[in-house]
Amino acid sequence: MKTNPILEEVWRIKDQLAADAGYDMDRFVEQLRAWSAVHPPSGPVVRNAEELRQLMVEEERQRAGESALVLNEKPPRKKR
Repeated sequence: MKTNPILEEVWRIKDQLAADAGYDMDRFVEQLRAWSAVHPPSGPVVRNAEELRQLMVEEERQRAGESALVLNEKPPRKKR
């Protein structure tokens, strides 16, 4: 059977977090809230699939605009 290193890492972290909370869900949530208060999100917070789609569309628009600028190597000619 093939192993998936990403899943194994997720399971390892899950087990460690559960052990740190003494396998008590209330304690785990309390620790999670304390950690979240100290480490607020630095980027956009996506709450549902529609927000994710909107974020992806905006990022694609920005990339398209940036790539168009990169392809234009010569400055425009001055009109006389």
